[in-house]
Order: sequence, then structure tokens, then C-alpha cells
Amino acid sequence: MPRLALYALAVCLLAVAAAVVSFVRGDAFLGVVWILLVGLSSNMTWYYLKRGRAARDEHSITG
Repeated sequence: MPRLALYALAVCLLAVAAAVVSFVRGDAFLGVVWILLVGLSSNMTWYYLKRGRAARDEHSITG
């Protein structure tokens, strides 16, 4: 798994935890902001995973 995908996944998981804490404490606005960050970081994770797979497949075909 590419390093950037791991970092984005870590941000995603931490943002989920922060959103849960925000909603439990009653701060819905901040919880929504965290949820938006979850969406962004999960998309980044998928992007870097697909990019890493494409690069790996490209190198394995040549030669």
C-alpha cells in the first residue's frame, strides 16, 4: 500500500473519531466539518490506492 494512501487512511480514521466525539459533546457544526474531512480523506485514500496499483501494473507489464 502506498505511503500516501496510508497517511490519508489515518487522517480518515482520526476524523471519524473526532466527528463522533463532536457529536457526542453536542457540537453538531464541528461534527459536520469533521464528516466533510472524512469524505475528502477517503477519496484521497482511494485515489492513491488506484494510482499505486496502476503504477505497479504498468511496471509489471513491461519487460
